Amino acid sequence: MPQIPDKLYFKIGEVAVLLQLKTHVLRYWETEFPILQPVKSRSNQRLYRRKDVETAQLIKELLYHQGFTIAGARKKMQMEKQLHLPLNPSHSPEKTLIEIKTDLIRLRKYLLDSDLE
Repeated sequence: MPQIPDKLYFKIGEVAVLLQLKTHVLRYWETEFPILQPVKSRSNQRLYRRKDVETAQLIKELLYHQGFTIAGARKKMQMEKQLHLPLNPSHSPEKTLIEIKTDLIRLRKYLLDSDLE
């Protein structure tokens, strides 16, 4: 799996290049996998957080390398979520809450700065 750069937000094109996918595939996955929900800026541009990129990586792994169907991959991901199994075991719940707060603060700043342009 490719190394994800240390950035807060990624545009859909950046995620597509990173994961070697087409942007329409990512948009389609958003409709099929409720867990994949990038935030949208005021200009309606998709902003993927690191968690979203990791989720897209997992979806790609399940579909392209492990041979799951979309329905099977969705079911597997839902089951792991219901069992409270971390999709990325390197994240502790405390760290995740801190990251969420930091993400929200940075997103607010990003959106405010974008409005000035």
